[in-house]
Amino acid sequence: MTIYIDPPVWPAHGTVFAHLISDSSLEELHTFAARTGIRRQAFDEDHYDVPEHRHRDLIAAGATPVSGTELARILASCGLRVRSVERPTKVRARLLRAWERLLDTSDAAVLGEELLDRWAEPHRHYHSPAHLAAVLNAVGVLERAGELPAERRRPARLAAWFHDAVDAGAAGQDEEDSARLAEERLAGLLPAEEVTEVARLVRLTATHAPEPGDAAGAVLVDADLEVLGRAPAAYRRYTAQVRRDFDHVPEPLFREGRARVLATLLERPRLFHTPAGQQLWESAARANLTAELAELRSA
Repeated sequence: MTIYIDPPVWPAHGTVFAHLISDSSLEELHTFAARTGIRRQAFDEDHYDVPEHRHRDLIAAGATPVSGTELARILASCGLRVRSVERPTKVRARLLRAWERLLDTSDAAVLGEELLDRWAEPHRHYHSPAHLAAVLNAVGVLERAGELPAERRRPARLAAWFHDAVDAGAAGQDEEDSARLAEERLAGLLPAEEVTEVARLVRLTATHAPEPGDAAGAVLVDADLEVLGRAPAAYRRYTAQVRRDFDHVPEPLFREGRARVLATLLERPRLFHTPAGQQLWESAARANLTAELAELRSA
């Protein structure tokens, strides 16, 4: 694991700035930044912006100097780069367009903005608009693979929008409160039976255990767990976000609790319920979970 810094050539605020990155872990990057006195406000999704006057002392503290081109290559190859289309303003605009395709009325537009405001609450690190976008994208992947009939797609997508709308850090209760929010806010916008189906699907994300034959449930929970099957570097980015969500929990307790969660997941005969989900993500997810669990237990 290495921290890299490029030359300070980016002008802003009357000086020039360099970029500081890690080649493997945002947690490592944040630790280095804290140790060297760089404020968290300087973090920009995948790097820290550091002013010219800090360049030499950061190298002295252990950062490896590289060219701007090399730094960009390292960031992209390690899986931690946040592309411009993934940045918050771009994600929000893309999500609003997706919402309009689901429900295109003035009342629905207000609800879409309200939901995105919830997803963008400042305490969230993993359950953010980027997670919502990823779940919707995974739902689309599974739909195109033939896992969900067209007439059942809108409830599944609406359930994705609501499934973490309430994020108070109370497992189980958050899902219940999110389902109740869906029941309340969708009433009058959809037929009653469709509102009921959306709420049912939201509640299902508390257990990720759909019944056999529940195509919509299987698609939603598989999409919610798609992150487990990403490339190792992207998976580490996810785990760093989860750790930040629980930064109020002491490290030993977090490791113990996280290890229990991972062990429970690995005991399941399968992590994904759709054939497409199993083919796309099962193998990588088990490898990621196994590696993380081994790391937690070795500490």
